[in-house]
Amino acid sequence: MLNIFARASVARVTDPIGAWLVRAGLSPNSMTVIGTVGSVVTALVFFPLNQLFVGSALVTVFVLFDLLDGAMARTAGKVTRFGTVLDASCDRIADGVLFGAITWWALVVAGDRLTGAAALVCLVSAQVISYIKARAEAAGLDADGGLVERAERFIIALVGTGIQGLGVPYAARIALLLLAVLALITVGQRFVAVWRSAREQEGREVTT
Repeated sequence: MLNIFARASVARVTDPIGAWLVRAGLSPNSMTVIGTVGSVVTALVFFPLNQLFVGSALVTVFVLFDLLDGAMARTAGKVTRFGTVLDASCDRIADGVLFGAITWWALVVAGDRLTGAAALVCLVSAQVISYIKARAEAAGLDADGGLVERAERFIIALVGTGIQGLGVPYAARIALLLLAVLALITVGQRFVAVWRSAREQEGREVTT
């Protein structure tokens, strides 16, 4: 949802930075890999150590690289099919590791089964939300939209864990329970979007 409403505003900030990074000799694909490796390492290191605020802050910094690789590709005119696949694949890796690390923290470090279960639901649903879109697009169908796309998932999860890391109890639990519910709704929304898209295509085929 934020991707739709904030894309133009974000681009006005990221595009000049992306152009500068391209002039400095970096490629969009290298930025994708750097951001993914950074977010994976920081999530795996800091969340299991119960360093929630530091972990959340650092993951946020590396997630911002995901905005820059797209800006770099646009400004350099290097939007490639490989880069698109690499970016989507790295997103799935980062998503899985982040929610996996939060699940580990909740179950092993905090001993909080409810929060751990919510984080696990978030992990699985995040992959399903993206998979529905990928399969729909491969079939020539539309599956965009939904309450919580990738940006919203990261904001809700990292704000919750970050606030908990500052000493506010149950912040992570509340955030992850909320996100789990919204993510499941989003899965349903994407299935509905695919169904409607398929019906529309079938209707056009009948009329032609």
